[in-house]
Amino acid sequence: MTADSLKQQLRRTLRRDLWFTLAPAVLLIGIAFAAAFHFIEPAPPKKLVLAMSPDEGGFRYYARKYQDFLSKHGVTLELRSTKGSIENVALLSDENSDVDVAFVQSGTAGGEKAASVVSLGSLSYVPLWVFYRGEPLEDVRQLKGRRIAVGPEGSGTRALAVTLLKANGIDQAPTELLPLEREAAIEQLKQGHLDAIFLISPAESPPIQKLAAVPGVNLLSFARGEAYARRFPYLTRLVLPRGVFNLASDIPARDVVVLAPTANLVARDSLHPALSYLLMRAASQIHGSAGLLDGASEFPAPRETGFALSSEARRYYEAGIPLLQRYLPFWAANLVDRLWVMLVPIIAVVVPLFRAVPALYQWRIRSRIVRWYARLKEIEIQLDENPGRDMLEDMLKRLEEAEREVNRIPMPLAYAENLYFFREHIEVVRRRLIRRLDGARDGVGALVRSANA
Repeated sequence: MTADSLKQQLRRTLRRDLWFTLAPAVLLIGIAFAAAFHFIEPAPPKKLVLAMSPDEGGFRYYARKYQDFLSKHGVTLELRSTKGSIENVALLSDENSDVDVAFVQSGTAGGEKAASVVSLGSLSYVPLWVFYRGEPLEDVRQLKGRRIAVGPEGSGTRALAVTLLKANGIDQAPTELLPLEREAAIEQLKQGHLDAIFLISPAESPPIQKLAAVPGVNLLSFARGEAYARRFPYLTRLVLPRGVFNLASDIPARDVVVLAPTANLVARDSLHPALSYLLMRAASQIHGSAGLLDGASEFPAPRETGFALSSEARRYYEAGIPLLQRYLPFWAANLVDRLWVMLVPIIAVVVPLFRAVPALYQWRIRSRIVRWYARLKEIEIQLDENPGRDMLEDMLKRLEEAEREVNRIPMPLAYAENLYFFREHIEVVRRRLIRRLDGARDGVGALVRSANA
């Protein structure tokens, strides 16, 4: 066999050994990463649809703030105008709807149909304002028989107004409940065509402050505010201080007790966790400052909303912003958070294989020589049994044959020492055989000489 053919055979054998060693390792790594990939969260969508009522709770103003915040993080927020909180909950509960999140006021839960809707937290107080004409009143029960604008069907304003009127037994005739929109209701109250209107809006709302200054229009102070708050846990009794709207004009002219549900951010329970955290970060930035009725850092908060608090919201309110989102851009934090699962196969499979593969390769190379040691050991055992001359010569031939075969084994230079070690061991056994053969020849020669004598 020429030197070139030996080199070609060595290369072919080397490639075969590498494939034999690496193929199972690559297959095992592939299976491990495929299994880990199964647990990786999909990338969050880059678009969200927010349902909100433009005339309820100041939601239009806040929605634009959320749009600006999310756009900085590469997420587009599409606004979907609705009639109010009840419709918003219905849209979230509808599997065929594309609405992802919504602003709703507390107390408008949708029952079993809204089981898939979760809360991301309360955002602010949105007081119920009851403006009326006529003599001073202390409670809504004194509105019996009046013409009252309570908001359109499907709105949170109407739902709360009807709840309070019904609790006082004045939701039926002769009381007349009118489903007017906000602007129309305010205008008709100013013109004297209505006796009272119910509005839900932040205390900072300009229309509320302007209406409080209209001559002949009074703002109801709930004398039994604490009783309402006890009966309806989603309501909070608040006191609007005298003169807070306008100190120069002293508006309002006295402390006013108001009842306030909260504005809440709710979502489908299938909302991507990364987007849930991003929305709550937006809520902390937008709603964290103090207002006329809200204290600094009072909101967002995990208050009673009528919906279960999502697991992401619970962790957010307990531990704050996730660690990665504190120091990385949103897209980078999300990528790292999704891919950390891949560390499991790296630690559990890849790292041990880095040690196992070289050992396996070495074992495969050495196995070609090690199996010849069985032939060598067999010859040594026979040698200890005092064989005759013919047997010794046969053993020597087998030993030389083994040496020739081993010399033909293709061996990488890095492992050539194994080949030379084996040849040394062959030489040791050969010397023993030759000594025994020489002894056998001397014995035969002595016998021949004795017979001739």
